[in-house]
Amino acid sequence: MADDLSISIGAYSDRGRKEINQDFHGTLIPQHPVLGIKGIATAIADGISSSQVSQEASESAVKSFLTDYYCTSDAWQVKTAAQRVIAATNSWLHAQTKRSQNAYDMDRGYVCTLSAMVLKSRSAHIFHIGDSRIYRLSGGSIEQLTQDHTVILSADEQYLERALGMAANVEIDYKIVELEVGDTFLMATDGVYEFSDPKFMTQTIAQCGGDLDLAAKQIVDEALKRGSGDNVTLQIVRIEALPDSNQVEFLTSAGDLPLPPVLEGVKEFDGYKILRQLHANSRSHIYLVEDIESGARMALKIPSIDLRDDPEYLKRLMMEEWIAKRLNNPHVLAAVSDLRPRKFLYAVTEFVEGITLWQWMTDNPKPDLETVRGIIEQIAKGLRAFHRKEMVHQDLRPENIMINGDGTVKIIDFGSTRVAGIAEAAVHHDDPILGTVQYSAPEYFLGETGTKRSDYFSLGVIAYQMLTGKLPYGAQVSRSRTRAQQKKLQYMSAQDDTGRVPDWVDLALKRAVHPDPFKRYETLSGFLYDLRHPNAEFLRNAGTPLMERNPLVFWKVLSLVLGLLLIYLLVR
Repeated sequence: MADDLSISIGAYSDRGRKEINQDFHGTLIPQHPVLGIKGIATAIADGISSSQVSQEASESAVKSFLTDYYCTSDAWQVKTAAQRVIAATNSWLHAQTKRSQNAYDMDRGYVCTLSAMVLKSRSAHIFHIGDSRIYRLSGGSIEQLTQDHTVILSADEQYLERALGMAANVEIDYKIVELEVGDTFLMATDGVYEFSDPKFMTQTIAQCGGDLDLAAKQIVDEALKRGSGDNVTLQIVRIEALPDSNQVEFLTSAGDLPLPPVLEGVKEFDGYKILRQLHANSRSHIYLVEDIESGARMALKIPSIDLRDDPEYLKRLMMEEWIAKRLNNPHVLAAVSDLRPRKFLYAVTEFVEGITLWQWMTDNPKPDLETVRGIIEQIAKGLRAFHRKEMVHQDLRPENIMINGDGTVKIIDFGSTRVAGIAEAAVHHDDPILGTVQYSAPEYFLGETGTKRSDYFSLGVIAYQMLTGKLPYGAQVSRSRTRAQQKKLQYMSAQDDTGRVPDWVDLALKRAVHPDPFKRYETLSGFLYDLRHPNAEFLRNAGTPLMERNPLVFWKVLSLVLGLLLIYLLVR
Protein backbone atom coordinates (compact mmCIF):
# COMPACT_ATOMS: atom_id res chain seq x y z
CA MET A 1 0.00 0.00 0.00
CA ALA A 2 1.31 3.44 -0.92
CA ASP A 3 0.59 4.92 2.50
CA ASP A 4 2.23 2.17 4.55
CA LEU A 5 5.15 2.59 6.89
CA SER A 6 8.09 0.92 5.14
CA ILE A 7 11.68 0.35 6.26
CA SER A 8 14.93 -1.20 5.08
CA ILE A 9 17.01 -3.02 7.63
CA GLY A 10 20.51 -4.45 7.89
CA ALA A 11 22.51 -5.93 10.76
CA TYR A 12 25.72 -7.66 11.69
CA SER A 13 26.88 -9.22 14.96
CA ASP A 14 30.11 -10.95 15.95
CA ARG A 15 31.60 -12.30 19.17
CA GLY A 16 34.82 -10.43 18.34
CA ARG A 17 37.71 -11.52 20.54
CA LYS A 18 35.48 -13.12 23.18
CA GLU A 19 34.54 -16.78 23.47
CA ILE A 20 30.78 -16.21 23.17
CA ASN A 21 28.56 -13.48 21.79
CA GLN A 22 26.48 -11.98 24.62
CA ASP A 23 24.77 -9.48 22.30
CA PHE A 24 21.38 -10.07 20.74
CA HIS A 25 19.27 -8.08 18.29
CA GLY A 26 16.11 -8.40 16.22
CA THR A 27 13.30 -6.68 14.36
CA LEU A 28 9.70 -7.70 13.79
CA ILE A 29 7.70 -6.26 10.89
CA PRO A 30 4.08 -7.45 11.17
CA GLN A 31 1.50 -7.64 8.41
CA HIS A 32 -1.70 -5.63 8.20
CA PRO A 33 -3.70 -4.75 10.19
CA VAL A 34 -1.15 -5.14 13.01
CA LEU A 35 1.41 -3.01 11.17
CA GLY A 36 -0.87 0.02 11.36
CA ILE A 37 -2.13 -0.64 14.86
CA LYS A 38 1.11 -1.58 16.64
CA GLY A 39 3.91 -0.56 14.28
CA ILE A 40 7.37 -2.11 13.78
CA ALA A 41 9.42 -3.22 16.79
CA THR A 42 13.20 -3.47 16.87
CA ALA A 43 15.63 -4.02 19.76
CA ILE A 44 19.25 -4.64 20.72
CA ALA A 45 20.70 -5.97 23.99
CA ASP A 46 24.18 -6.46 25.42
CA GLY A 47 25.02 -8.85 28.23
CA ILE A 48 27.53 -7.95 30.92
CA SER A 49 30.97 -9.59 30.67
CA SER A 50 31.14 -10.70 34.33
CA SER A 51 28.13 -13.01 33.93
CA GLN A 52 28.09 -16.46 32.35
CA VAL A 53 24.36 -16.26 31.71
CA SER A 54 23.94 -12.72 30.45
CA GLN A 55 23.72 -13.93 26.84
CA GLU A 56 20.52 -15.70 27.90
CA ALA A 57 19.33 -12.43 29.43
CA SER A 58 20.01 -10.55 26.19
CA GLU A 59 18.22 -13.09 24.05
CA SER A 60 15.23 -13.22 26.43
CA ALA A 61 15.01 -9.42 26.60
CA VAL A 62 14.92 -8.95 22.83
CA LYS A 63 12.64 -11.89 22.06
CA SER A 64 10.25 -10.94 24.84
CA PHE A 65 10.04 -7.38 23.61
CA LEU A 66 9.45 -8.35 20.00
CA THR A 67 6.75 -10.92 20.78
CA ASP A 68 5.05 -9.73 23.97
CA TYR A 69 4.64 -6.16 22.70
CA TYR A 70 2.27 -7.48 20.03
CA CYS A 71 0.26 -9.35 22.66
CA THR A 72 -0.66 -6.17 24.52
CA SER A 73 -3.97 -4.39 24.00
CA ASP A 74 -4.38 -2.77 20.60
CA ALA A 75 -5.99 0.17 22.40
CA TRP A 76 -2.90 1.01 24.47
CA GLN A 77 -0.38 3.66 23.51
CA VAL A 78 3.06 2.44 22.50
CA LYS A 79 4.55 3.86 25.69
CA THR A 80 2.12 1.97 27.93
CA ALA A 81 2.47 -1.33 26.08
CA ALA A 82 6.25 -1.29 25.71
CA GLN A 83 6.99 -0.18 29.26
CA ARG A 84 4.77 -2.89 30.71
CA VAL A 85 6.48 -5.54 28.59
CA ILE A 86 9.95 -4.32 29.57
CA ALA A 87 8.98 -4.13 33.25
CA ALA A 88 7.67 -7.70 33.13
CA THR A 89 10.88 -8.90 31.46
CA ASN A 90 12.96 -7.10 34.08
CA SER A 91 11.02 -8.79 36.89
CA TRP A 92 11.50 -12.20 35.29
CA LEU A 93 15.25 -11.73 34.79
CA HIS A 94 15.68 -10.47 38.35
CA ALA A 95 13.73 -13.44 39.69
CA GLN A 96 15.91 -15.84 37.67
CA THR A 97 19.00 -14.43 39.34
CA LYS A 98 17.41 -14.62 42.80
CA ARG A 99 16.68 -18.31 42.21
CA SER A 100 20.23 -19.03 41.02
CA GLN A 101 23.45 -19.61 42.93
CA ASN A 102 24.32 -15.95 42.30
CA ALA A 103 21.31 -14.63 44.17
CA TYR A 104 23.34 -11.92 45.89
CA ASP A 105 25.76 -11.11 43.08
CA MET A 106 23.99 -9.29 40.26
CA ASP A 107 27.24 -9.01 38.29
CA ARG A 108 26.95 -12.75 37.67
CA GLY A 109 23.20 -12.82 37.15
CA TYR A 110 20.70 -12.42 34.32
CA VAL A 111 21.54 -8.82 33.53
CA CYS A 112 21.79 -6.95 30.22
CA THR A 113 21.26 -3.61 28.54
CA LEU A 114 18.25 -2.99 26.30
CA SER A 115 17.61 -0.34 23.67
CA ALA A 116 14.35 -0.76 21.80
CA MET A 117 12.38 1.23 19.28
CA VAL A 118 8.81 1.08 17.98
CA LEU A 119 8.10 2.79 14.66
CA LYS A 120 4.42 3.65 14.47
CA SER A 121 2.74 5.97 11.99
CA ARG A 122 5.14 8.93 11.69
CA SER A 123 6.91 8.59 15.05
CA ALA A 124 9.72 6.58 16.63
CA HIS A 125 9.20 5.58 20.27
CA ILE A 126 12.54 4.88 21.97
CA PHE A 127 13.03 2.88 25.19
CA HIS A 128 16.43 2.57 26.79
CA ILE A 129 18.21 0.99 29.75
CA GLY A 130 22.01 0.67 30.00
CA ASP A 131 24.77 1.65 27.59
CA SER A 132 23.78 0.33 24.20
CA ARG A 133 23.05 3.28 21.95
CA ILE A 134 20.60 4.47 19.33
CA TYR A 135 21.71 7.12 16.84
CA ARG A 136 19.75 8.91 14.15
CA LEU A 137 21.43 9.81 10.88
CA SER A 138 19.53 12.58 9.10
CA GLY A 139 20.67 14.99 6.42
CA GLY A 140 24.32 14.00 6.77
CA SER A 141 24.48 14.62 10.54
CA ILE A 142 24.38 11.99 13.26
CA GLU A 143 22.63 12.45 16.63
CA GLN A 144 22.82 10.23 19.72
CA LEU A 145 19.27 9.68 20.97
CA THR A 146 20.04 7.69 24.14
CA GLN A 147 22.05 8.47 27.26
CA ASP A 148 24.48 5.93 28.72
CA HIS A 149 23.62 4.73 32.21
CA THR A 150 27.20 4.29 33.33
CA VAL A 151 29.37 5.59 36.14
CA ILE A 152 32.97 6.31 35.08
CA LEU A 153 35.52 5.79 37.85
CA SER A 154 38.65 6.19 35.72
CA ALA A 155 39.84 5.86 32.14
CA ASP A 156 39.98 2.09 32.59
CA GLU A 157 37.12 1.48 35.00
CA GLN A 158 33.40 2.08 34.73
CA TYR A 159 30.24 0.24 35.65
CA LEU A 160 26.57 0.17 34.73
CA GLU A 161 24.34 2.05 37.12
CA ARG A 162 21.18 0.84 35.41
CA ALA A 163 20.47 -2.38 33.51
CA LEU A 164 17.67 -4.83 32.84
CA GLY A 165 17.41 -7.48 35.58
CA MET A 166 19.66 -5.60 37.98
CA ALA A 167 16.85 -4.78 40.44
CA ALA A 168 13.23 -5.74 41.05
CA ASN A 169 12.10 -2.51 39.40
CA VAL A 170 13.63 -0.67 36.49
CA GLU A 171 13.59 2.94 35.34
CA ILE A 172 13.11 3.16 31.58
CA ASP A 173 14.17 6.17 29.53
CA TYR A 174 11.49 7.09 26.99
CA LYS A 175 11.68 9.46 24.05
CA ILE A 176 9.51 10.07 20.98
CA VAL A 177 10.89 11.59 17.79
CA GLU A 178 9.10 12.51 14.58
CA LEU A 179 10.13 10.64 11.46
CA GLU A 180 11.11 11.79 7.99
CA VAL A 181 11.63 9.63 4.93
CA GLY A 182 15.35 8.81 4.72
CA ASP A 183 15.97 8.91 8.49
CA THR A 184 18.45 6.16 9.38
CA PHE A 185 18.72 4.72 12.88
CA LEU A 186 21.82 2.94 14.16
CA MET A 187 21.47 0.61 17.15
CA ALA A 188 24.91 -0.32 18.47
CA THR A 189 26.53 -2.05 21.42
CA ASP A 190 29.53 -0.44 23.13
CA GLY A 191 31.95 -2.75 21.32
CA VAL A 192 31.04 -0.89 18.12
CA TYR A 193 30.50 2.75 19.01
CA GLU A 194 33.54 3.05 21.30
CA PHE A 195 35.78 2.15 18.34
CA SER A 196 33.94 3.87 15.49
CA ASP A 197 33.72 7.53 14.65
CA PRO A 198 30.46 9.06 13.40
CA LYS A 199 32.03 10.31 10.17
CA PHE A 200 33.14 6.82 9.16
CA MET A 201 29.71 5.32 9.94
CA THR A 202 27.96 8.04 7.94
CA GLN A 203 30.25 7.63 4.93
CA THR A 204 30.02 3.83 4.99
CA ILE A 205 26.22 3.83 5.00
CA ALA A 206 26.17 6.33 2.13
CA GLN A 207 28.68 4.30 0.07
CA CYS A 208 26.82 1.01 0.56
CA GLY A 209 23.56 2.52 -0.70
CA GLY A 210 20.75 0.05 -0.28
CA ASP A 211 22.88 -2.78 1.15
CA LEU A 212 22.54 -2.06 4.87
CA ASP A 213 23.81 -5.53 5.83
CA LEU A 214 27.09 -4.73 4.07
CA ALA A 215 27.26 -1.33 5.75
CA ALA A 216 26.74 -2.90 9.18
CA LYS A 217 29.48 -5.49 8.55
CA GLN A 218 32.00 -2.92 7.35
CA ILE A 219 31.39 -0.71 10.39
CA VAL A 220 31.74 -3.68 12.75
CA ASP A 221 34.92 -4.89 10.98
CA GLU A 222 36.40 -1.39 11.33
CA ALA A 223 35.66 -1.41 15.08
CA LEU A 224 37.52 -4.73 15.41
CA LYS A 225 40.45 -3.39 13.42
CA ARG A 226 40.65 -0.40 15.75
CA GLY A 227 41.05 -2.69 18.76
CA SER A 228 37.56 -3.47 20.05
CA GLY A 229 37.83 -6.37 22.46
CA ASP A 230 34.12 -6.77 23.10
CA ASN A 231 31.20 -8.34 21.26
CA VAL A 232 30.23 -6.14 18.33
CA THR A 233 26.66 -5.70 17.08
CA LEU A 234 25.14 -3.07 14.83
CA GLN A 235 21.60 -2.86 13.50
CA ILE A 236 20.64 -0.24 10.89
CA VAL A 237 17.06 0.82 10.16
CA ARG A 238 16.19 3.24 7.36
CA ILE A 239 12.76 4.83 6.84
CA GLU A 240 11.71 4.29 3.24
CA ALA A 241 8.07 5.47 3.33
CA LEU A 242 5.67 7.00 5.83
CA PRO A 243 1.88 6.98 5.98
CA ASP A 244 0.28 10.23 4.91
CA SER A 245 -3.36 9.48 5.65
CA ASN A 246 -5.42 8.76 8.74
CA GLN A 247 -4.35 5.31 9.90
CA VAL A 248 -7.81 4.48 11.24
CA GLU A 249 -8.26 3.10 7.71
CA PHE A 250 -6.43 -0.06 8.70
CA LEU A 251 -9.01 -0.89 11.36
CA THR A 252 -12.02 -0.95 9.15
CA SER A 253 -13.31 -2.13 5.85
CA ALA A 254 -15.14 1.18 5.47
CA GLY A 255 -13.36 1.89 2.22
CA ASP A 256 -14.18 -1.56 0.79
CA LEU A 257 -17.83 -2.12 1.72
CA PRO A 258 -20.75 -0.37 0.04
CA LEU A 259 -23.22 1.59 2.13
CA PRO A 260 -26.40 -0.28 3.06
CA PRO A 261 -29.73 0.59 1.47
CA VAL A 262 -32.44 2.41 3.40
CA LEU A 263 -34.09 -0.30 5.50
CA GLU A 264 -37.53 1.25 5.89
CA GLY A 265 -40.04 -1.41 4.89
CA VAL A 266 -37.29 -4.02 4.31
CA LYS A 267 -37.97 -7.43 5.91
CA GLU A 268 -34.59 -9.11 5.44
CA PHE A 269 -31.07 -7.71 5.10
CA ASP A 270 -27.70 -9.47 4.76
CA GLY A 271 -28.83 -12.60 6.60
CA TYR A 272 -30.87 -10.79 9.26
CA LYS A 273 -34.63 -10.50 9.70
CA ILE A 274 -35.53 -6.92 10.58
CA LEU A 275 -38.04 -6.91 13.45
CA ARG A 276 -38.42 -3.20 14.20
CA GLN A 277 -36.61 0.11 14.46
CA LEU A 278 -35.19 0.83 17.91
CA HIS A 279 -33.84 4.32 17.45
CA ALA A 280 -33.22 6.93 14.78
CA ASN A 281 -31.53 10.31 14.76
CA SER A 282 -29.46 12.48 12.45
CA ARG A 283 -26.41 10.24 12.96
CA SER A 284 -27.70 6.69 12.66
CA HIS A 285 -30.59 4.23 12.55
CA ILE A 286 -30.67 1.23 14.89
CA TYR A 287 -32.82 -1.84 14.27
CA LEU A 288 -33.71 -4.92 16.27
CA VAL A 289 -32.78 -7.85 14.05
CA GLU A 290 -32.80 -11.62 14.28
CA ASP A 291 -30.09 -13.73 12.72
CA ILE A 292 -31.88 -16.01 10.28
CA GLU A 293 -29.51 -18.94 10.88
CA SER A 294 -29.10 -18.82 14.67
CA GLY A 295 -32.26 -17.02 15.75
CA ALA A 296 -30.18 -14.70 18.01
CA ARG A 297 -31.46 -11.17 18.48
CA MET A 298 -29.06 -8.29 17.95
CA ALA A 299 -28.96 -4.54 17.37
CA LEU A 300 -27.92 -3.48 13.87
CA LYS A 301 -26.71 0.08 13.29
CA ILE A 302 -26.45 1.79 9.90
CA PRO A 303 -25.35 5.36 9.06
CA SER A 304 -28.03 7.96 8.47
CA ILE A 305 -28.58 9.39 5.00
CA ASP A 306 -27.16 12.76 6.11
CA LEU A 307 -23.76 11.36 7.10
CA ARG A 308 -23.12 8.83 4.35
CA ASP A 309 -20.66 11.17 2.67
CA ASP A 310 -18.71 11.82 5.89
CA PRO A 311 -15.69 9.45 5.92
CA GLU A 312 -14.76 10.36 9.51
CA TYR A 313 -18.20 9.38 10.77
CA LEU A 314 -18.13 6.10 8.82
CA LYS A 315 -14.78 5.23 10.40
CA ARG A 316 -16.16 5.95 13.87
CA LEU A 317 -19.16 3.74 13.13
CA MET A 318 -16.91 0.81 12.26
CA MET A 319 -14.72 1.57 15.27
CA GLU A 320 -17.66 0.89 17.59
CA GLU A 321 -17.48 -2.86 17.01
CA TRP A 322 -13.69 -2.82 17.21
CA ILE A 323 -13.94 -1.14 20.62
CA ALA A 324 -16.70 -3.43 21.87
CA LYS A 325 -14.62 -6.51 21.02
CA ARG A 326 -11.83 -5.24 23.28
CA LEU A 327 -14.06 -4.58 26.29
CA ASN A 328 -15.40 -7.47 28.32
CA ASN A 329 -17.52 -6.02 31.07
CA PRO A 330 -21.14 -6.61 32.11
CA HIS A 331 -21.69 -2.86 32.23
CA VAL A 332 -20.55 -2.21 28.66
CA LEU A 333 -22.43 -3.07 25.48
CA ALA A 334 -21.00 -6.32 24.13
CA ALA A 335 -19.92 -7.12 20.60
CA VAL A 336 -21.17 -10.21 18.77
CA SER A 337 -19.06 -12.69 16.87
CA ASP A 338 -18.84 -12.22 13.13
CA LEU A 339 -21.16 -14.89 11.82
CA ARG A 340 -20.50 -14.35 8.13
CA PRO A 341 -18.74 -11.99 5.71
CA ARG A 342 -20.63 -8.73 5.32
CA LYS A 343 -21.81 -7.24 2.06
CA PHE A 344 -22.44 -3.75 3.45
CA LEU A 345 -21.07 -1.29 6.00
CA TYR A 346 -22.89 -1.54 9.34
CA ALA A 347 -22.25 -2.45 12.98
CA VAL A 348 -23.82 -5.26 15.03
CA THR A 349 -23.89 -5.48 18.84
CA GLU A 350 -25.86 -7.22 21.54
CA PHE A 351 -29.48 -6.15 22.00
CA VAL A 352 -30.21 -4.69 25.44
CA GLU A 353 -33.90 -4.96 26.25
CA GLY A 354 -34.69 -2.12 28.60
CA ILE A 355 -34.87 1.65 28.77
CA THR A 356 -32.36 4.46 28.59
CA LEU A 357 -31.30 6.22 31.76
CA TRP A 358 -32.95 9.34 30.34
CA GLN A 359 -36.31 7.54 30.21
CA TRP A 360 -35.71 6.17 33.71
CA MET A 361 -35.02 9.71 34.99
CA THR A 362 -38.22 10.91 33.34
CA ASP A 363 -40.17 8.14 35.07
CA ASN A 364 -38.37 8.69 38.39
CA PRO A 365 -37.94 12.47 38.81
CA LYS A 366 -37.06 12.28 42.52
CA PRO A 367 -35.15 9.05 43.15
CA ASP A 368 -33.75 8.30 46.57
CA LEU A 369 -30.03 8.77 47.14
CA GLU A 370 -29.30 5.05 47.51
CA THR A 371 -30.83 4.24 44.11
CA VAL A 372 -28.77 6.97 42.48
CA ARG A 373 -25.62 5.62 44.12
CA GLY A 374 -26.33 2.13 42.79
CA ILE A 375 -26.75 3.34 39.21
CA ILE A 376 -23.68 5.59 39.33
CA GLU A 377 -21.57 2.74 40.73
CA GLN A 378 -22.58 0.49 37.83
CA ILE A 379 -21.77 3.18 35.27
CA ALA A 380 -18.39 3.64 36.97
CA LYS A 381 -17.62 -0.08 36.60
CA GLY A 382 -18.23 0.24 32.88
CA LEU A 383 -16.07 3.37 32.66
CA ARG A 384 -13.19 1.55 34.34
CA ALA A 385 -13.24 -1.00 31.52
CA PHE A 386 -12.72 1.84 29.05
CA HIS A 387 -10.02 3.55 31.05
CA ARG A 388 -8.01 0.38 31.64
CA LYS A 389 -7.72 0.07 27.88
CA GLU A 390 -6.71 3.74 27.58
CA MET A 391 -10.05 4.71 26.08
CA VAL A 392 -12.08 7.81 26.92
CA HIS A 393 -15.80 7.48 26.15
CA GLN A 394 -16.28 11.23 25.54
CA ASP A 395 -20.08 11.05 25.19
CA LEU A 396 -21.32 9.76 28.52
CA ARG A 397 -24.94 10.93 28.88
CA PRO A 398 -28.28 9.45 29.99
CA GLU A 399 -29.28 8.58 26.40
CA ASN A 400 -26.12 6.44 26.06
CA ILE A 401 -26.81 4.39 29.19
CA MET A 402 -29.27 1.49 29.21
CA ILE A 403 -30.97 -0.21 32.16
CA ASN A 404 -32.22 -3.70 31.34
CA GLY A 405 -35.04 -5.65 32.91
CA ASP A 406 -32.99 -6.97 35.85
CA GLY A 407 -31.56 -3.54 36.69
CA THR A 408 -28.14 -3.98 35.09
CA VAL A 409 -26.76 -0.71 33.75
CA LYS A 410 -24.77 -0.71 30.49
CA ILE A 411 -22.83 2.00 28.66
CA ILE A 412 -23.66 2.02 24.95
CA ASP A 413 -22.71 3.96 21.80
CA PHE A 414 -18.93 4.19 21.37
CA GLY A 415 -19.01 6.46 18.32
CA SER A 416 -17.20 9.29 20.11
CA THR A 417 -14.72 7.14 22.06
CA ARG A 418 -11.08 8.18 21.89
CA VAL A 419 -8.66 5.23 21.81
CA ALA A 420 -5.15 6.30 22.77
CA GLY A 421 -3.42 3.68 20.63
CA ILE A 422 -5.47 4.61 17.56
CA ALA A 423 -5.20 8.37 18.09
CA GLU A 424 -1.43 7.85 18.29
CA ALA A 425 -1.44 6.17 14.87
CA ALA A 426 -3.47 8.88 13.16
CA VAL A 427 -2.18 11.95 11.44
CA HIS A 428 -3.09 14.60 13.98
CA HIS A 429 -6.00 16.86 13.27
CA ASP A 430 -8.41 18.87 15.39
CA ASP A 431 -11.57 16.89 16.14
CA PRO A 432 -14.83 18.68 16.76
CA ILE A 433 -16.51 18.23 20.13
CA LEU A 434 -17.98 14.75 19.64
CA GLY A 435 -19.96 14.51 22.87
CA THR A 436 -23.25 16.14 23.84
CA VAL A 437 -22.52 19.67 25.05
CA GLN A 438 -24.63 19.48 28.23
CA TYR A 439 -22.44 16.65 29.54
CA SER A 440 -19.08 17.50 27.92
CA ALA A 441 -16.27 18.59 30.22
CA PRO A 442 -15.17 22.26 30.01
CA GLU A 443 -11.72 21.38 28.66
CA TYR A 444 -13.26 20.19 25.40
CA PHE A 445 -14.48 23.73 24.73
CA LEU A 446 -10.88 24.94 25.04
CA GLY A 447 -9.82 22.53 22.29
CA GLU A 448 -8.02 20.21 24.71
CA THR A 449 -7.85 16.42 24.44
CA GLY A 450 -10.15 14.56 26.80
CA THR A 451 -8.82 12.41 29.64
CA LYS A 452 -10.31 10.05 32.20
CA ARG A 453 -11.23 13.09 34.28
CA SER A 454 -13.34 14.36 31.38
CA ASP A 455 -15.46 11.22 31.74
CA TYR A 456 -15.55 11.78 35.52
CA PHE A 457 -17.07 15.21 34.84
CA SER A 458 -19.80 13.66 32.68
CA LEU A 459 -20.53 11.05 35.35
CA GLY A 460 -20.75 13.79 37.99
CA VAL A 461 -23.21 15.75 35.85
CA ILE A 462 -25.37 12.64 35.44
CA ALA A 463 -25.39 12.02 39.20
CA TYR A 464 -26.25 15.68 39.83
CA GLN A 465 -29.06 15.61 37.27
CA MET A 466 -30.54 12.40 38.67
CA LEU A 467 -30.81 14.06 42.07
CA THR A 468 -31.93 17.52 41.01
CA GLY A 469 -33.35 17.34 37.50
CA LYS A 470 -30.98 20.18 36.54
CA LEU A 471 -27.41 20.73 35.32
CA PRO A 472 -24.78 21.97 37.80
CA TYR A 473 -23.91 25.06 35.74
CA GLY A 474 -27.07 25.34 33.68
CA ALA A 475 -26.15 25.95 30.04
CA GLN A 476 -23.07 28.04 30.87
CA VAL A 477 -20.35 25.41 30.31
CA SER A 478 -20.73 25.27 26.53
CA ARG A 479 -20.66 29.08 26.38
CA SER A 480 -17.41 29.32 28.33
CA ARG A 481 -14.69 29.10 25.70
CA THR A 482 -11.76 30.62 27.64
CA ARG A 483 -10.14 29.78 30.97
CA ALA A 484 -11.17 33.15 32.33
CA GLN A 485 -14.81 32.43 31.53
CA GLN A 486 -14.58 28.95 33.02
CA LYS A 487 -13.17 30.31 36.27
CA LYS A 488 -16.35 32.37 36.62
CA LEU A 489 -18.65 29.34 36.36
CA GLN A 490 -20.83 29.16 39.47
CA TYR A 491 -21.82 25.75 40.78
CA MET A 492 -25.48 25.57 41.85
CA SER A 493 -25.94 23.55 45.01
CA ALA A 494 -27.76 20.23 44.67
CA GLN A 495 -29.41 20.74 48.05
CA ASP A 496 -33.06 21.71 48.41
CA ASP A 497 -35.64 22.11 51.16
CA THR A 498 -36.36 18.38 51.31
CA GLY A 499 -32.89 17.52 52.60
CA ARG A 500 -32.55 14.55 50.18
CA VAL A 501 -28.98 15.57 49.36
CA PRO A 502 -26.68 15.96 52.39
CA ASP A 503 -24.15 18.79 52.28
CA TRP A 504 -21.23 16.34 52.06
CA VAL A 505 -22.78 14.62 49.01
CA ASP A 506 -23.30 18.02 47.44
CA LEU A 507 -19.63 18.82 47.99
CA ALA A 508 -18.64 15.49 46.40
CA LEU A 509 -20.72 16.35 43.33
CA LYS A 510 -19.16 19.82 43.25
CA ARG A 511 -15.67 18.37 43.15
CA ALA A 512 -16.61 15.82 40.47
CA VAL A 513 -17.83 18.57 38.14
CA HIS A 514 -15.15 21.14 38.88
CA PRO A 515 -14.31 23.18 35.73
CA ASP A 516 -10.59 22.52 36.28
CA PRO A 517 -9.86 18.83 35.55
CA PHE A 518 -6.92 18.86 37.98
CA LYS A 519 -9.27 19.79 40.83
CA ARG A 520 -11.64 16.91 40.14
CA TYR A 521 -11.26 13.45 41.60
CA GLU A 522 -8.12 11.58 40.60
CA THR A 523 -9.93 8.23 40.65
CA LEU A 524 -13.45 6.93 40.24
CA SER A 525 -13.15 5.09 43.53
CA GLY A 526 -12.59 8.39 45.34
CA PHE A 527 -15.81 9.84 43.95
CA LEU A 528 -17.83 6.70 44.70
CA TYR A 529 -16.48 6.54 48.25
CA ASP A 530 -17.41 10.16 48.92
CA LEU A 531 -20.95 9.54 47.67
CA ARG A 532 -21.35 7.04 50.51
CA HIS A 533 -19.10 8.41 53.25
CA PRO A 534 -18.75 11.97 54.58
CA ASN A 535 -15.35 13.28 53.52
CA ALA A 536 -13.61 14.79 56.54
CA GLU A 537 -11.97 17.40 54.32
CA PHE A 538 -15.37 18.56 53.12
CA LEU A 539 -16.67 18.78 56.68
CA ARG A 540 -13.66 20.87 57.73
CA ASN A 541 -14.18 23.21 54.80
CA ALA A 542 -17.87 23.49 55.60
CA GLY A 543 -16.98 24.92 59.01
CA THR A 544 -14.46 27.38 57.58
CA PRO A 545 -15.67 31.00 57.41
CA LEU A 546 -16.66 32.22 53.97
CA MET A 547 -13.92 34.89 54.08
CA GLU A 548 -11.27 32.14 54.30
CA ARG A 549 -12.92 29.73 51.84
CA ASN A 550 -13.68 32.31 49.15
CA PRO A 551 -12.56 35.88 49.92
CA LEU A 552 -13.83 37.19 46.57
CA VAL A 553 -17.37 36.00 47.22
CA PHE A 554 -17.17 37.31 50.79
CA TRP A 555 -16.30 40.83 49.67
CA LYS A 556 -18.90 40.77 46.92
CA VAL A 557 -21.60 39.81 49.41
CA LEU A 558 -20.38 42.38 51.91
CA SER A 559 -20.34 45.10 49.23
CA LEU A 560 -23.88 44.18 48.19
CA VAL A 561 -25.13 44.34 51.76
CA LEU A 562 -23.43 47.70 52.38
CA GLY A 563 -24.81 49.04 49.09
CA LEU A 564 -28.35 48.03 49.97
CA LEU A 565 -27.92 49.54 53.42
CA LEU A 566 -26.71 52.82 51.89
CA ILE A 567 -29.70 52.96 49.50
CA TYR A 568 -32.06 52.32 52.42
CA LEU A 569 -30.52 55.18 54.44
CA LEU A 570 -30.68 57.56 51.45
CA VAL A 571 -34.34 56.73 50.82
CA ARG A 572 -35.18 57.41 54.46
